[in-house]
Order: sequence, then structure tokens, then C-alpha cells
Amino acid sequence: MSASRLRRVAVLVLEGAKPLDVGIPAQVFSTRASMPYEVRLCGAASGLVSGGDGLSYHVAHGPEALAWADLVFIPGYRFPDREDPPPAVVEALVAAHGRGTRLAAISTGAFALAATGLLDGRRATTHWHYTRALAAKHPLVRVDENVLFVDEGSVLTSAGAASGIDLCLHILRGDLGVAASNHAARRLVAAPYRSGGQAQYVPRSVPEPLGERFAATREWALHRLDEPLTLDLLASQAAVSPRTFSRRFVEETGYTPMQWVMRARVDMARELLERSERSVEQIATDVGLGTGANLRTHFQRILGTTPSEYRRTFTRGE
Repeated sequence: MSASRLRRVAVLVLEGAKPLDVGIPAQVFSTRASMPYEVRLCGAASGLVSGGDGLSYHVAHGPEALAWADLVFIPGYRFPDREDPPPAVVEALVAAHGRGTRLAAISTGAFALAATGLLDGRRATTHWHYTRALAAKHPLVRVDENVLFVDEGSVLTSAGAASGIDLCLHILRGDLGVAASNHAARRLVAAPYRSGGQAQYVPRSVPEPLGERFAATREWALHRLDEPLTLDLLASQAAVSPRTFSRRFVEETGYTPMQWVMRARVDMARELLERSERSVEQIATDVGLGTGANLRTHFQRILGTTPSEYRRTFTRGE
């Protein structure tokens, strides 16, 4: 893409729009000599839009700005799982995409993008708190809860608000090159590229249970993660057959018993990396994973980063 052509960016401000989600693309792509972009804020209609967190926005443009834009950002908004954006907005997004406009969602803006059907059959992400809700509301979307952003070409999605910066810098790298992206990152005092995915920022990788039938068994296992834990042993503790335990455990947590145990071990490793000086090898033993190589493999698979990088990230500045 030529760096000389002025690119048109629209930021779609929906009811309940989150301030940081709106501000990130507006600032990253703000019109200046070094940035060949023009930015317009728009809404379902021009005028005052009630935002989230006590702020409101006065937008000068309605959905017609989506026909003008080469790139549309959809910031996150409150209660995205309750109702879709106005039909006129959904239609305008579909029409813009049909003309070749890229659509990029920040955080829960993915719900508005999913409402168009353009994410069906494609990978997408959103804020970790809403990944299950997105998958339930739009089952044809392949929700990836472990990444900071997903680029599917003409449709892009990002995780929580700060991941909007990662997505914007990624788009800049594609439009203008690495030097321009790095320059923007320095201006924002942001990392040009963050390693890993959003899973490392989730308080626990073990999912919230949907029921409490096996709560005592889970608690029992959490105190014995350094010991061998098998399906038969867990089922015996729960006083049911292994087959029944597996089926009901998946219904209750969304994970098999052994997947849950592995995630619990990784969570314990995270806490030890953050709070202790123990080596990766020692921590691997402490959490029942045996070797540092084994810990690194599962850490990378579940959190998208390495134990050493995680420790640097979460102990930096302390």
C-alpha cells in the first residue's frame, strides 16, 4: 500500500462506548504530517452519544461515514451480549465491507462485528471476560481467547482495551512499514510488539465453574497439584465412576478433568513466578510438571508465552 495516499479512518461510537477503546484509534491514526490518515468519529446518528464510564461523545457524522472510510474501528461498549447495534449500523458495516473497507473491532466491539455475519467461520477474539458470551451468541465464530488480536484480512478483532494499541500498531506495520509503526509506538510510550496473548492477563486460566457438584473435589485437587493426579483418583474422591465424573465435570467447567488439572498447575506456576525467586525447574517440580521443559511446553500452549517472559512482564518495575 502506498504511503502517500491519504487513508480515511472512521471510529464508530455506539451507545455505551468505552472511552479508552474510542481514544486509541483516534489517537494512533490522528491527522498529522507523519501520519497519512484522516479520522472521523461517527455513530448511529450524528449528535450526542452516551458512552460508558460516565462520558458522552459528540460525533459529527452518522453511518454515512462508513461509506467514506477505508478502515472502520468499532470500539467496545457496555452490555455487548444483550442486544445488537441498530440494524442501520449493521447494514452500513456490511455494505462498507462489500466495498473493500477493513473492519477492526476493539474489545467487545467484536459483538457488533459478529452481528454482521462477517465473522462466521473466521477466527476472532474479544476481551477475555466475554469470550464465552461471544461464542454462545455467535456459535459460527471461531473464538480464540488466547490472543491479543486476530487479523483475518478484511476483518480484524482485538482483546481488551490495551490490545487495541497492539491491533493499531499491527495495522500501521502493514500500511506504512515497521519504522512508522515503531515511531507511533514510541509516541504512545507503548511496546512496538507484545509477546504472548491475553491469556497471561486473565486472573486464572482455570475457568469459572458453571455448577458446584464437584467443588469439593476441585478444592481437594488444588492442594495436591504436586502429586500424581489421575482421572481414576479424582473420580474416586468424588465417589462416582470415571466415566460419570468426566461427563459431568465437562458440563460443570467446560474442560475435561485432566485439562482442568493442567491449567490449575499452570496457574500455580504463574503465582510462583510472580512471588518467588525459585527457578523454572524448581517450580515445575512444585506444581507437578516434573521438568522445566514440560512446564515451558504447557505454559506456551495455555498462555502463549514462556515462563521467563511471563516473570519479566509481571515483576518488571517491582
